[in-house]
Amino acid sequence: MDNPLKQFLYAGIGLAALTTEKVQSTLDDLVEKGKLSDSEAKKVAEDVISNLNGKKDDFEEKLSDLVKNVAEKLNYVKRQDYENLQKRVKNLESELAQSKVKKTATAK
Repeated sequence: MDNPLKQFLYAGIGLAALTTEKVQSTLDDLVEKGKLSDSEAKKVAEDVISNLNGKKDDFEEKLSDLVKNVAEKLNYVKRQDYENLQKRVKNLESELAQSKVKKTATAK
């Protein structure tokens, strides 16, 4: 199964695309029926797209906060912290191996 956060993000993008298509379709119908001029339809479409772009930024920020909160509650380790710990373990293993070599050299 794919990453749930990835699926959630794709669903949001799909919803925004579907909304834009539906608005454009509705505006085209209104223009055909003569209830709206081309310039008015274009203005409405631009307003909707602008509004969706503003909502996208807000959505991304809220999603980021949600992910951080979930990660904290589940005690997930950040990749950078994990990599730092791996480096420390390798360094300690190396020091331990060198210490053992020195002890065997002095014991002879």
